[in-house]
Amino acid sequence: MTSRAPSRLRVAAGLALAALVIACFAVFGLSAEAVVNALGCAVLVAVTVTDLERRIVPNRIIVPALVVALVVQTALDPSVEWIVASLAAGAFYLISALVYPAGLGMGDVKLAAFLGAWLGYPAIVALFAGSFLALVPAVVILATQGKAGRKTGIPFAPFLAGGAVIALFFGDAILDAWLG
Repeated sequence: MTSRAPSRLRVAAGLALAALVIACFAVFGLSAEAVVNALGCAVLVAVTVTDLERRIVPNRIIVPALVVALVVQTALDPSVEWIVASLAAGAFYLISALVYPAGLGMGDVKLAAFLGAWLGYPAIVALFAGSFLALVPAVVILATQGKAGRKTGIPFAPFLAGGAVIALFFGDAILDAWLG
């Protein structure tokens, strides 16, 4: 008989999702925007857990989430912002993946496109913040393992998810400060 107790990762993910949903409703009020953002956070948590456990960003999660985000965000706020941000974010990471295929996977590219569709222009904050957050373990691995550390794979989706949370709650303020 095997134990069906949830792993520590899954318990932490459930707690993180609960905190994010509460934060969405606290910041955005009882609104469609809060619901959309809570669902976006749910996608981030699911993708993060899957990437940490299996090193994959599953198409069955990210592709429908991308399509739904584009449709819902465009319906709520008719604008080309959502498609432009999605294409720009996805293209930025697609070029990176094509230039250095061992660095990013296509799941990361689709996740970036989802972030653009969900967050709009603040997705640029998510991409930069996520990349910056990923530097921390990369530097630690290089410092402790030397050249051998360059071959160590790091799941990137959790860092993009962290960047997305920063962009969700602070992206507009960061962009305003950045653009002066």
